[in-house]
Amino acid sequence: MLQPVFIAGVGVISAIGNTAAQNLLSLERAETGIAAIKYLETEHRDEFPVGEVKLNNDELAELSGLNVNTSRTAMLSSIAAQEALADAGINNFAGLRSGFISANSVGGMDKTEGFFRKFLSDNTKGRLRNVVNHECGAVTNLVADQLGIRHYVSTISTACSSSANAIMYGARLIKNNMLDVVIAGGTDALTRFTLNGFNTLMILDQQPCQPFDANRRGLNLGEGAGYVVLVSERIAMSLKKELYCTLSGYYNANDAYHQTASSPEGTGSLLAMEGALKKSNLLPSDIGYINLHGTGTQNNDSSESAAINKLFHPRFPKMSSTKAFTGHTLGASGGIEAVFSALAVQRGLVYPNLRFETPMEGLSFAPETSFSKQPGLRHVLSNSFGFGGNCSSLIFSKL
Repeated sequence: MLQPVFIAGVGVISAIGNTAAQNLLSLERAETGIAAIKYLETEHRDEFPVGEVKLNNDELAELSGLNVNTSRTAMLSSIAAQEALADAGINNFAGLRSGFISANSVGGMDKTEGFFRKFLSDNTKGRLRNVVNHECGAVTNLVADQLGIRHYVSTISTACSSSANAIMYGARLIKNNMLDVVIAGGTDALTRFTLNGFNTLMILDQQPCQPFDANRRGLNLGEGAGYVVLVSERIAMSLKKELYCTLSGYYNANDAYHQTASSPEGTGSLLAMEGALKKSNLLPSDIGYINLHGTGTQNNDSSESAAINKLFHPRFPKMSSTKAFTGHTLGASGGIEAVFSALAVQRGLVYPNLRFETPMEGLSFAPETSFSKQPGLRHVLSNSFGFGGNCSSLIFSKL
């Protein structure tokens, strides 16, 4: 018989805070992390605002316990994963069947870029230590080793749905009695490659983004990491702390519409949300809040809106995009927003959609513009939709 899956711990670092508590306070105070580029070395420094973590690499190294020469991606991962594990309060962690399922899309590219800048000008220059952890799996392995996890370690890289899929995979491992506890989520650091790539797609906003607004111009990139600690019912019952919620539903779908665009009809988004509802044995009317994928691009927000309209009309839940706070953190976004969703359902919270002004034409719903407490909130849906049509939805439910 398949087991229920509980969330026992959370950890997050983003542009709005270095811990879950700091992130939550910024969400409550409507304080954005979107600002001018400070740490990334790029010729676009004064052109595009981003959601940078407000720490340099020396400060990240001190917090994470990793060497300063480690990639920024790994240091962000380490900080959030350590917070999540400590928050879970699992005393006999070393004696359990444990796993680390971590997502990212850039790996150690932040270090690799520094190497190649020197190497291309003189092939005797550049430190090879900056390229040995380039690939995505190396980042996961570094942090798994630090956490002492040996039973099961895996990396997910499906663009912007990556860490939602990591959480989904971790839940399946627990449900099928393969593991007792899984730290699942994702991480990504800002790199020149990412910024230049999205600039080439012409979907970056030169101002702080306005998700789901009729006058939206594009997205702001961000960085960070977010993890949840998933545990089986047996482990959950042994803990001497309050659990956050259950992961009651999840689903991954692919509309195979385009390499970098969602289908105008929201086909993949709709399939993912419908599948998650079916998995959790819930109706659309049971969902009290949606953490929207909501990047702020013309295509994404229109596509997600179409899917929501089809599924929830005429009774729409409260909804908002928290990417107006953190920026779009790509491979980390599903993990960061899973933490936000777990906190939302545990405490009955709805977050504001910053800078929303004008409703999109033809829609009978609009995102929330203020932070509010909703004591009756029981189920939260979190959407993460990636390039290549890879669409995932997670449902978090009150205990």
